[in-house]
Amino acid sequence: MSKKIRIFYWCFFATVLITCFNLERNRLHMKVDANVRQVKVTTASTLTASSAHMRTPIDWRKSSETVSYPDLSKVKNFWIKVSLKQNRTYLYDGNKLIYTMYSTGGMYKKNPQTGKLESMTPTGTFYAQAERGTSFFNSSLNEGANYYVSWKDHGVYLFHSVPTKAGGAYNVKEADKLGKSTGSHGCIRLSIPDAKWMSANLPVGTKIVIEN
Repeated sequence: MSKKIRIFYWCFFATVLITCFNLERNRLHMKVDANVRQVKVTTASTLTASSAHMRTPIDWRKSSETVSYPDLSKVKNFWIKVSLKQNRTYLYDGNKLIYTMYSTGGMYKKNPQTGKLESMTPTGTFYAQAERGTSFFNSSLNEGANYYVSWKDHGVYLFHSVPTKAGGAYNVKEADKLGKSTGSHGCIRLSIPDAKWMSANLPVGTKIVIEN
């Protein structure tokens, strides 16, 4: 075999190898791109699902979501996060959001020492307490509520329903703030069914994180 023929064969084999390498590399890139697209789609659907069942428009007479409340007997790491500015109360199992409630926290007032607006609802980490019941009335505020459970100072700061008047009727003007704006004197207001579920089911000692 002449030298020119050997060179031709070597060039031919080299070309074939390079072509095969490029085809395999392109196939791998396509597979990676497909996986990335799949991950993005899954993430988007997960985020959408977390708010897909929220009841709209907000109705303080009904549950915040259109699905059943979580079965806490099947929840391993239950805790609650309250966002005062978002007017939402989030129920978690570890890092997984399992239910969202419309809520209303404390009004913002100017701190005379700092000059900054601060919520009348304390922020930080608290734990659910034993004090709970079907109704109460605060004569000093001329306001009450139904279905309450304490999370600070043993009956001072509560989860409870939208407020009631002296005669027991709901204060519609205040109730309509639910999920839209602040309005309480420090407690966390919930819809009537949400408050009833919370009062009946919130285990003593449950961690509650309240943030602005």
